[in-house]
Amino acid sequence: MSPSRDAMPRAGNHTHARNRRKKRPMPRFLIEISLAIALTFGAILASVTDARASELMVSAAFARASATPAAKSGAAYLSIVNGASEPDRLVSITTPAARRAELHTTVMAGDVMKMEEAGDVEVPPGGTLEMKPGGLHVMLTGLAAPLTQGGMIEMTLRFERAGDLKVMVPIGSVAADGP
Repeated sequence: MSPSRDAMPRAGNHTHARNRRKKRPMPRFLIEISLAIALTFGAILASVTDARASELMVSAAFARASATPAAKSGAAYLSIVNGASEPDRLVSITTPAARRAELHTTVMAGDVMKMEEAGDVEVPPGGTLEMKPGGLHVMLTGLAAPLTQGGMIEMTLRFERAGDLKVMVPIGSVAADGP
């Protein structure tokens, strides 16, 4: 007579249970991978809703250090590349480093060089808007603190089509001509 199932040794049952426990982490692993993929996909979709921001790229950003600890104004420079087939306009700039940030341009009036507010500036399609000393620049007035060489300031550039673009700007020397 063969032993009944109930009379079979339990060791086999424990081995089978252990095998099931070893396999159990696999579904959890699959859930974690699925969640990671879903989060990645969600991030991609979120960026696609404002895809125009990815068409703009900021490079060569730098600011000049304050000449004195009492300085209340400063300047920052950067280049904006527009990879889109349509123009965009830089309509405003804000920064926690200064009360105001405005686009200014340097012009010659007779023998005198002076700065004028530039207003909104177009970034041409497939082109570059370049800011540099002696030309177009971001004028920072009402500095919260002196701009210190080696530091960084955050600026938010607001574009008509692309929306807001945050940029970290390194601070170079007082006479810096580039990053």
